[in-house]
Amino acid sequence: MTTTELEVLSVDERQLLWALREIAPSPLRDALAALLAELVDFVREPGCAEMQADGVPCPSAQAACEECRRLAAVIEDVRARLRPA
Repeated sequence: MTTTELEVLSVDERQLLWALREIAPSPLRDALAALLAELVDFVREPGCAEMQADGVPCPSAQAACEECRRLAAVIEDVRARLRPA
């Protein structure tokens, strides 16, 4: 990422980057970084193998195919578990 790209980060993006940097080095931090990288890769280009109605594999998370719905449910489940009781 270049300096110019860093300058145009949204407030949410900057907050996320700073929050990640504030986590002390640990196996849990490494696991979180790996998970975030994998999630970003999947959401950017889901590439679902499931064929859509037109016979072509899903190229976009906008299609809401079963794979995307499943991942969205997993993310929501994790978020719900992290919320204070």
